[in-house]
Amino acid sequence: MTSVPEANIDELATAVRDGAQVIDVRETHEYVAGHVPGAALIPMAELPSRADELDRTRPVYVICASGNRSSAMAAFLRQTGVDARNVTGGTGAWAAAGRALEAGPAARS
Repeated sequence: MTSVPEANIDELATAVRDGAQVIDVRETHEYVAGHVPGAALIPMAELPSRADELDRTRPVYVICASGNRSSAMAAFLRQTGVDARNVTGGTGAWAAAGRALEAGPAARS
């Protein structure tokens, strides 16, 4: 099994500020209710077929609600050569830390 580096909420906040790639692997209704600003929605079920949308030259921060789905998806991405990091605690920890969430529909590229 591939080891998955983890990023905590403070590390994610710094990465977001610096323009990092953040992929939210929750379902659309979860994302619309509130997500980390700048996070792109690629639901867990779609990620294997959409992994080529990621910039493989930069780290990818993978987030879900609590860290379980994102850990599995970060492991998958690492097996394909992506420098993926799991965000521990997920969107729940982000919100609990008092950080702002964006609500609304997912932007599609």
